[in-house]
Amino acid sequence: MSFQQHLLDLGDLFNFSDLSTFTQNIPVEWVESALHLSSQATIRRRRLPADQVLWLVLGMALFRDEPVHEVARRLNICAQGLASDHLLARSGVSEARKRLGADPVEWLFRKTGNQWGCERHDGDTWQDLRVLAVDGALLRTPDTPELREHFSSGNTATDRQTPYPMMRLVALMNVRSHVILDAQLGPYRRSEMRLADEFLQQIPDHSVTLFDKAFWSADLLLSVATAGENRHWLIPARRGLVSEELVRYGKQDRLLRMKVSAQARKRNPELPTHWEVREVSYERQGKLKTVLTSLPADRYSAKALADLYQERWEIELGFRDIKSSLQQNAVTLRSKKVELIYQEVWGLLLSYNVIRREASQAAVAFGRSASEIRFKPVAHYIAVQLIVMAAANPISATGRRLTELRAGIGGLFLDRRPRPTRPRTVKISKTRYPVNRKAAPLK
Repeated sequence: MSFQQHLLDLGDLFNFSDLSTFTQNIPVEWVESALHLSSQATIRRRRLPADQVLWLVLGMALFRDEPVHEVARRLNICAQGLASDHLLARSGVSEARKRLGADPVEWLFRKTGNQWGCERHDGDTWQDLRVLAVDGALLRTPDTPELREHFSSGNTATDRQTPYPMMRLVALMNVRSHVILDAQLGPYRRSEMRLADEFLQQIPDHSVTLFDKAFWSADLLLSVATAGENRHWLIPARRGLVSEELVRYGKQDRLLRMKVSAQARKRNPELPTHWEVREVSYERQGKLKTVLTSLPADRYSAKALADLYQERWEIELGFRDIKSSLQQNAVTLRSKKVELIYQEVWGLLLSYNVIRREASQAAVAFGRSASEIRFKPVAHYIAVQLIVMAAANPISATGRRLTELRAGIGGLFLDRRPRPTRPRTVKISKTRYPVNRKAAPLK
């Protein structure tokens, strides 16, 4: 029996219906505002009202190995509770999710991300700048005609479509707290760069954003630097860039002038014909690396920039936590309708933020960094135990229980060790046929 199943069995002893875990972090006013966006608003008092369905969507993310109707039963999500003689039909759960739609969950995620992602704690900044990162990931959906038509999929070397449709996710993350400030979802064919364009305005002032080289674009990077106050970016240099050296700051530190491509200026006529960037080269594990940035040389040293860019890996760890820990290594999303796929993923991101925010509060209590907390055991500990403690005790004692909960996280910090370097390899596609590993090699 799984760890989560043992905790879910506590539902026989405690009433989970108040879902205090979420309401401690998500104000009721935010929930009410989000539910106003539901296109299926009704005055009818249903067995699954919209506010309870919203918590159900979050519960789906927290208990990925449980069927949706079992999550509703275990968490006692219903207007009057789920008595043994008034069981909720599985179809009722699906219909309730359809009535709710994806918009309220998306709005609530953006609200929490905007609020929590900009919270400042000791050690959360780099030279008085917030450190953010932008990157993308792919999520696999079930293979149905409706989902394949909407999300599409990639092509293999033999021009055959991949077995499953794919959703593209692009996120803006605070790499110190690992809270996601904003995100965009779209079909596989939608590029990461175009999705990122839609939330660049959410980048806060006095920040530096770390990009992967796939986001190299004069339009995108100039908009980051010019749309706010003291906003900067850092990105690896691409091969073959044509540039002119303007100023030499050091042996491997200089100011370059580059031409903006005609394609970029056609897409955005307001772009200048040329732009200036700072280039910093450094050696890492015997290899020469080069990054480009808008950070000025008179305030930020080349060594500091080289060390800073190593933090871009934190967003990869955040995606791993979502896919591996929250999703229980389930590679395919559970919903089978386009609207419910979006609803499920927004709920997944919202649940991730709830866990990360509570972990951040616990880290502050111990004078540690939120990125030093091991996500998987904290996800189990916070997402389940907090529900039990908050529901099993009077609301007036919730503050004391939260203090006790955060005290229990003291043993969940990890020791920072250098990340091992492994060469990138292409994964072999899975086959439905058995592989004989002891077979003689071909001659």
